[in-house]
Amino acid sequence: MTSPDRPFRPAPRSAPRLLLALALAAAFSGCGLLGGGGGGERGTIYAPVVRVDADPSWPRVEWQLSVANASAPRMVDSPRINVRPSPAELQVYAGASWAQPATDMLETTVLRALEDSGHIDAVARSEVGIRPDYKLVMEVHRFESDYAGSAVPSATIEVTAKLLYNRDQRLVASRTFLAAHQASGTAVPEVVAAFEAALAEVGAGIAGWTLASGEADWKTLEPPL
Repeated sequence: MTSPDRPFRPAPRSAPRLLLALALAAAFSGCGLLGGGGGGERGTIYAPVVRVDADPSWPRVEWQLSVANASAPRMVDSPRINVRPSPAELQVYAGASWAQPATDMLETTVLRALEDSGHIDAVARSEVGIRPDYKLVMEVHRFESDYAGSAVPSATIEVTAKLLYNRDQRLVASRTFLAAHQASGTAVPEVVAAFEAALAEVGAGIAGWTLASGEADWKTLEPPL
């Protein structure tokens, strides 16, 4: 495996934390997982395939929904696979990248979850010509492999979702979703598998919450029988 462009060298600290830091540094150096990605190396592109099983408890709705383009800070939405070896340090896996930005992966996961659920007939991205009753807006705060003091990282995804009533842009509901799935090891394919699990959890959570929140609001708008 390739060596990292910038080896991880922890500052001196207490004995227990020093042992953990040395273990992490050995893992990074041995597997070549961290670095800036320079040197024209031949990289591997990862394209997670995420499918979400619908929860039978999700309501069946008649209204239409558009999914807006998700937003994220530039570093979060980078094609590189981010890794956080310590709380204040963000690096990337050398020689590895995503096939799509994090925002696109999130949008696709949520959209497919809603389409495949059979609980809503009309759902599409904002640029598709439907006349939505509600609009889903998402912001990705974290999409990274986080060691969090452990010898093995967790794929961590944090997203804030907002549901708007499209006619007047009224905020119907807002919620932050967080998923952290520990990888089975430190190798990039193992980390990518953890990202697939985290993305499926967040996608299912947002899809179910959107249907429930929209339906609760929709019932208040319909005239009484």
